[in-house]
Amino acid sequence: MPHSCRHCGSPLEHEVIDLGHQPPSNAYLTPEQLALPEVTYPLKVYVCSSCWLVQLPAHAAAEELFTADYAYFSSTSTSWCAHAERFVATASERLGLGSESMVVELASNDGYLLQYVQQRGIPCLGIEPTRATAEAARAKGIETIERFFGVALAEELEPADLVVANNVLAHVPDINDFVSGIARLLKPQGRASIEFPHLLQLLAGNQFDTIYHEHYSYLSLRVVQRIAAKAGLAVVDVEELSTHGGSLRVWLAHQGAAEATAAVDTVLAAEAAAGLETLAAYAGFQQRAEAAKHELLKFLLQAKHEGRRVLGYGAAAKGNTLLNYAGIKADLLPAVADRAPSKQGNYLPGSHIPVISPEQLATEAADALLVLPWNLIEELRQQLPGTELVTAIPELRYWKGGH
Repeated sequence: MPHSCRHCGSPLEHEVIDLGHQPPSNAYLTPEQLALPEVTYPLKVYVCSSCWLVQLPAHAAAEELFTADYAYFSSTSTSWCAHAERFVATASERLGLGSESMVVELASNDGYLLQYVQQRGIPCLGIEPTRATAEAARAKGIETIERFFGVALAEELEPADLVVANNVLAHVPDINDFVSGIARLLKPQGRASIEFPHLLQLLAGNQFDTIYHEHYSYLSLRVVQRIAAKAGLAVVDVEELSTHGGSLRVWLAHQGAAEATAAVDTVLAAEAAAGLETLAAYAGFQQRAEAAKHELLKFLLQAKHEGRRVLGYGAAAKGNTLLNYAGIKADLLPAVADRAPSKQGNYLPGSHIPVISPEQLATEAADALLVLPWNLIEELRQQLPGTELVTAIPELRYWKGGH
C-alpha cells in the first residue's frame, strides 16, 4: 500500500529501517489479556525525499495508541522532573512570566512540569488526551483538558505567553494541524518551547529502539523549521539537550517577532554536514540495528548457558521495541522491574514478559540487569549500587551500579 508524507504529501518511496511487525509499545497487557489475540502493525520507517521528514506511516490512529489507561507517567523519572523544574525556572526568567501570564502545556501528562509553573503563581493549563495521566494532574490541582490538540481546540482557548510541548511533536499524526494550532494559541509576542529527540543523534547513536508506533515522526531542526514556516512560525533559538539520548529544545515565535540566534545556524550546519537531506545518511542503519540485536541475543544466550539470571529494568517503550525486534521472551529475560505501579503486575506487549516492582528484585537473585531505558543509566547506577548493569544501545555495554 503506497504511503504519503504527512507534511508535504509526496509519495514515500525510501525505506530507512524495518523493525518487523510489532504491537503498540505502550499496550501493556493484563493477565486476562494474555489469552487474547494481540494486534501488531508494521514498524517500517521512511524518509520523504521532497521535504526530508523521516516518518512512520500512521498504521494506528492516535486514539488507539493513547488510550485512557496509557501507562506512561512522566513523574516516575526523578531526573525528568528535575529537568522540567530547571526549564520552568529559566523560561520564567527569560520571558518575564508572572501572575498575569498564561502557560499552556501540550501533552502535559501527569502535571510533572506544570506543577512547577503553579508553584510560581503563574496561571497554567494542561492539554492531555489520556485519562489516567490527566486525572493524576488534576489531583495536583492542575486544570487539564482531556483532548487531542490542534487548530480546533486552539481556537477555543485564551492566547498563551508560553506554549510548552515536550516529546509530543513526534507523536502527532497530523503534524501540520498541531503546529498550526500552536501558532493560533500564541500571543503576538508569545513563545513556544518544543523538545524532541534529535534525528541526528538517533542515527549517530544507533537509537533504533526509539522507533515505535506512537512516534510518527523523527525530526531534524531543518524539517521543524520548514513545518513551522508553513504555519507562520519561525525558529528563533535552539538548545542541544542530553535528554532521551540527545534532544533539541526549539523556541518558536510568530514570523517577524524576533531574530534567530547563532545557535540555530550552528545546529543546521551540523545537520547539513551529516547529510540528513541525502539518502546516504540513512544507509547502513538497518545493518547497525541488526548488529546490536545479535549482540544482545548472544549475551542473553551465553548467560542462560552459564546459569546466570538476567532480569530487565525499566519497562520503557523503547525496551519493547528492542525486545520484540530481537524476539526476546521470558525464557531469556524472566521479568522486568519498573517503578510505575500502572505497569506492575502486567505484561510487556509482544514479549509477554511480566513486570514486577523494584522491591521484588531483592527476591529474584538476579546476576545482572538489562537496563532498557538506557538514557537513564546514570540515574539507575545511583539507585542500584553494586549491581551489574547492561545496556544494548548503541552496542552492548557493561556498567556497575554505584557512585
